[in-house]
Amino acid sequence: MTIHHPSFGRIDDDRVIIFDTTLRDGEQSPGFSMNLAEKLRMAEALAELGVDVIEAGFPVASKGDFESVHQIASAIRGPVICALARSGGKNDIASAGEAIRPAERGRIHNFISTSPLHMKYKLRMEPETVLELITAGNKAARQFTDDVEWSAEDGSRTDPDFLCRCVEAAIKAGATTINIPDTVGYATPEDMARIFADVKARVPGADSVIFSTHNHNDLGLAVANTIAALAAGARQIECTINGIGERAGNAALEEIVMALRTRQDVLPYSTGIQTQNLLRTSRMLATITGFDVQPNKAIVGRNAFAHESGIHQDGVLKNAATYEIMTPESVGWTRSSLVLGKHSGRAAFRDKLKAMGYGEMDEAHLNDAFARFKDLADRKKVVYDEDLAALVDDEARDHAHIRFVSLDIEAGSRRPARAELTLEIDGETRSAEAGGQGPVDAAFNAVRAIFPHEASLQLYSVGAVTEGSDAQARTTVRLEEGGKLVDGQGADSDTLVSAVRAYVHALNKLLVKRARTEPEALTVTA
Repeated sequence: MTIHHPSFGRIDDDRVIIFDTTLRDGEQSPGFSMNLAEKLRMAEALAELGVDVIEAGFPVASKGDFESVHQIASAIRGPVICALARSGGKNDIASAGEAIRPAERGRIHNFISTSPLHMKYKLRMEPETVLELITAGNKAARQFTDDVEWSAEDGSRTDPDFLCRCVEAAIKAGATTINIPDTVGYATPEDMARIFADVKARVPGADSVIFSTHNHNDLGLAVANTIAALAAGARQIECTINGIGERAGNAALEEIVMALRTRQDVLPYSTGIQTQNLLRTSRMLATITGFDVQPNKAIVGRNAFAHESGIHQDGVLKNAATYEIMTPESVGWTRSSLVLGKHSGRAAFRDKLKAMGYGEMDEAHLNDAFARFKDLADRKKVVYDEDLAALVDDEARDHAHIRFVSLDIEAGSRRPARAELTLEIDGETRSAEAGGQGPVDAAFNAVRAIFPHEASLQLYSVGAVTEGSDAQARTTVRLEEGGKLVDGQGADSDTLVSAVRAYVHALNKLLVKRARTEPEALTVTA
């Protein structure tokens, strides 16, 4: 079956549209936030990865969200740029339409809850009112763009008959993509297959639209549910890099794409994803959010292609296919590990970064990263790819307001810890001294002395980038303020410096999150 879509033209039945919502649903993850510059960097990376649709944000939520979507729509070419809106929101549709106006191709994605639980307790609406808002929302969206998506929030727990009525209303009102999400991660693969098969068979006009699947991972079934929906006729996948998202996250883009590529015998579908960019995009997101993927994460975890068992190692050496169902290179891993030495020049450093998938860095970040590399090479016996990635990622983080300059510590078992810290606040250099129960406490107290704040420390975690006593430290810091969580990361050969870098990164993210507001609750009068 072939469908004609306003943004993509003719779509063959084996083509799967990749709808990435890292910048919208993904950014709602506890501890995650991105400023405008970081969102633009991620949008560029997603375009290079080959995603078909970038859901850039929820414009009505705040002035910052509107500006992010508008800037991405202005700057990014290739993917469809999508803005989220509520079907019955008073200003949602108009805000979304204005935000995507500069886009080469723009989409409005409107939604409303359809399950009995959500309609009764969240919306406080009768089913007939919800149907009216579905019609009104999609008609309003069509005034701004021919590419309109509608979602049945909590669709997997919606009465089947009512769901069919809602989908029919959305199609009649002009929706060209219909999304039936498992919003709370409740469904099983059998549920999702049944839901999509039922709607496609019963709803008039279902053969003229693209069906989409959006699955959360609360029961660990997001990817399995996505694949089940595909088999039942869905042809758009809504997913995020590293599977980030609300609560337990969303279906992971890299896992779905590689499942389709690896199991063509049972999943005969194609995507436009450049899979060799998967690792690079994953690492960029981890850098920006300050949240690493777990080591055993499929595809992009550092153990994804590691083999410790002697039997496994022997098999891989004889024939990699014995234990590797895909090649590391196919997703962006490289076989080389040793990198440059202390006598390496700037040109070689730049070439190495390109080989590692970092692309072009701006001169300021490149210069800072190169200076830190030379310093590290003087102090460390062997510099690995992982070391290089850690320091480059640290320099690539956007320190828009607060920037680390220097730290001196006095500590030991016979004297109180004392820290002398210098930071740059909006271009102004400030210094402070502070004491503490230990060197980390003293350093963090010095940060508070320079930049007073009420955020509380929720997590402090230190790990080594590579092996050995001279390994770089990678520190994660989590701060909480008024119910808002942010995670920051820092890396340095000095553990205490890495801790302060992580704290500063978290503070910068907190400043972004302070400015974010939530739209008013949707009511019958909206």
